[in-house]
Amino acid sequence: MDALASGGVAGARHAIDHLDDAVVVMAGLRRRLVGVVAHGKRVAGLPLRDGQREAQVLSRARQVAARVAVPNDTADALMRVLISDACRQQAQSVPSSGVPAMPSHLIQAGRTRMLGLLPPPRRWQPLLRLLPRALHAPLVVRVLARALRCLDPASLDLVRGRRLGIAIDDLGLEWVLSWDGGRLVACTAPAEATVRGSATDLLLLASRLEDADTLFFQRRLVLTGDTELGLTVRNLLDRLPWEELPLGLRIPLQRSSLLLRAARDAHRRR
Repeated sequence: MDALASGGVAGARHAIDHLDDAVVVMAGLRRRLVGVVAHGKRVAGLPLRDGQREAQVLSRARQVAARVAVPNDTADALMRVLISDACRQQAQSVPSSGVPAMPSHLIQAGRTRMLGLLPPPRRWQPLLRLLPRALHAPLVVRVLARALRCLDPASLDLVRGRRLGIAIDDLGLEWVLSWDGGRLVACTAPAEATVRGSATDLLLLASRLEDADTLFFQRRLVLTGDTELGLTVRNLLDRLPWEELPLGLRIPLQRSSLLLRAARDAHRRR
């Protein structure tokens, strides 16, 4: 029992180490974006501090923290450190006219090294196993339900009561979803058809950065079970008017897809 307990502690610490690495890498990527903001403020003649924006950042962090059972004071402390770092970075920045431009190949090399430090999705699997399904399933339902609002409700009658599974293999996550009585729900019954793939490829599909035909042909996505149901759902999603999706959904989807794809490419070059 002692050996099992020791092994469990070591495994959890290993996962925490990778998570800490990811937090630092994401802070580095955030600083790159802060640099863009700093340049924009200089051009527009805007002040260094923006109290309203800082309040929005703190409020958004608290909303996310509530979903993942993180105390408000912890979320506040983390965001205040990032806000303080951003203000310090902007205060120390020098107008671009006084600094020689960095060669593009050095910028790209630095970006590749930074992305290579970001742990691949499979490294997150031990940590995600600790999260109860009741925590992440409602979030998936909420995001997909927002997208489905752009479809004609009558077209969804084709899949009423049918159960489609979505499996993210490298994260070890899987959900079974059903269209029931005019709303999308998560269910515990077995899926009739399941789409399987990596987190990166599923996000690329969802954000329309890669098409389904390519992903399925290259076996990066796999459909199992009732093929007819899977094709029906795919055809429905093809009809989804991407330009009508809320910007609050489109932008995070595309940015996270691009980030994961770039990180995967960086890992492959190592």
